[in-house]
Amino acid sequence: MNKAHALMVKTNHYLIKGGELTEEHKLTITKRLLAAKTTPEQARRRFTKIAGSERDMYPYSYVLPYNGGEKPVTIFNQLPKTQILSMNSYELEILRLLCLFAPDNPEVRDMVAQTQARLRRTCFGNRGCGTGECYDAGLVTLRFLSATAPGNKSWISGMIDTYNAYAGKRKHSKYYRYDYSRYYTWYYWLCLSELPYDIAEPEILKHKDEMLTVAKNGMAVKTEEDKILAPIKLFALKNCISRLPLYANLKNVRPIENDRQVYLEMSEAL
Repeated sequence: MNKAHALMVKTNHYLIKGGELTEEHKLTITKRLLAAKTTPEQARRRFTKIAGSERDMYPYSYVLPYNGGEKPVTIFNQLPKTQILSMNSYELEILRLLCLFAPDNPEVRDMVAQTQARLRRTCFGNRGCGTGECYDAGLVTLRFLSATAPGNKSWISGMIDTYNAYAGKRKHSKYYRYDYSRYYTWYYWLCLSELPYDIAEPEILKHKDEMLTVAKNGMAVKTEEDKILAPIKLFALKNCISRLPLYANLKNVRPIENDRQVYLEMSEAL
């Protein structure tokens, strides 16, 4: 994990758990992420054998250097099998933070515009794709759009339609440790916690019963990874469902943790 990737993951986890950053902290993070930007020459060296429309499947501004084929994990610790998911997750999550922290920075604006244009030329970023990890990359794109193009409802709605069209057809993988550990489900719920409410509300209502079941039953804590990620996932769920007026009190509820599980005390929400 390089320093920019580690900072991106750490910052995401902090914000999902309700952390607040001072303007000084935002400025520091922005400077560090901008300093990690890939130069055009570095990008060319990384992709000398990829040309044309295939090249647009990969980032231009934040390109992971070749490291023996190692692929950094996503913010939910999903280990990508492809560079399409690994690299796009790296760039789009960084650019999302930069847009949130420095929306008027000319360099940030240029990178965001270039990246949006690139995504329009990809299968996963245009209206979504249900094939392999392009499906997961589409969810990363959806989260990116929630910060950089929240008013583009046509684009966002198209990505949501693709999620719904393929979610029930996805196969569980060996990486899933327990029920409700589907990476795409958690990432989608994270997106719903951040998308414009008029778009998110009908989708949250659609998933409400499943979310409430997860919240009440809790999540098993079996590994050191679970100790870190289970609370973050429940925070994402809480942030999502608490957008509904009936469950608004959940905004002030923190997940309860013990040696075996993490759960939400739902009585506090009613």
